[in-house]
Amino acid sequence: MMKVLITGGAGFIGSHITEELLLQHHQVAVVDNLSSGKRSQVPLEADFYEEDIRKRGLDNIFSDFQPDCVIHLAAQVSVSKSLQAPFKDGEENILATINVLQCCVKHHVKKLIFSSTAALYGSPKYLPIDEQHGVKPISFYGLSKKIAESYIKMFSDIHGLTYTILRYANVYGMKQDANGEAGVVSTFIERLLTNQPLHIFGDGTQTRDFIFVKDVAKANVAALTKGENEIMNISTEKQTSILDIVNELKAITYSDISPVFDHERQGDIKSSCLSNKKAAHVLKWKPVYSLTNGLKETIGFYQKEMIASS
Repeated sequence: MMKVLITGGAGFIGSHITEELLLQHHQVAVVDNLSSGKRSQVPLEADFYEEDIRKRGLDNIFSDFQPDCVIHLAAQVSVSKSLQAPFKDGEENILATINVLQCCVKHHVKKLIFSSTAALYGSPKYLPIDEQHGVKPISFYGLSKKIAESYIKMFSDIHGLTYTILRYANVYGMKQDANGEAGVVSTFIERLLTNQPLHIFGDGTQTRDFIFVKDVAKANVAALTKGENEIMNISTEKQTSILDIVNELKAITYSDISPVFDHERQGDIKSSCLSNKKAAHVLKWKPVYSLTNGLKETIGFYQKEMIASS
């Protein structure tokens, strides 16, 4: 059993990681300022601290909980918002990470696991993208994550802090905010269930690597004991177009709603797919959910939410 502190643990991915850690009998504390996360998403078995990780109060939380490991998820996660408000993006993704790192060193944390992103790679030179691919982000979000990674590596070099960096493909699933990188899935489900048109940016042939949140949670737990000072993609290694997502969702919900096509968005890339071979080898991890099964579970969750709130 380890004592694990999760920043952003009341959010979409963080709450699933919290649940998986508790299933594996770890002691868990969540720190979240609830700007996008929800207190109701934190399991009762986890300790909860409401705090902004950019602030000095974070040091007191480390002192109180004394974590063995830290899983750092708290971040600004929207590409479009990063382009509109780069200062806020830099504060939440770079300065906050520095504060977490300083607390890790001061309180002798054994390991930091960092949630990074496929957005670092920018426009792919080849597919699937492996970890040797060049890093050339085309959004401030990708850039801020790249700089955060560099700080982590330097803290490791200077202070001996062990880390694992996980670069996520497009994560989708239950409890997702529509503003995230893969928010298209939760947005489409919400609109389908309320009989509203689906808006697609561009022609819908653009592809992404959609990975189910429960698979991502298992990768984080695997990284507690494996992958020292490694960077790994967490992905399905499959390309799925936005139109494929629409057709899958329509088939599952028996909907006949046709999509509406809008202009392409700035900062969006045409195709993305990440190799997961390194994670399979180093973490002994592989995704177990197919797209259909992940979407079915996600739709079921939102249907129950709608019934509960009606």
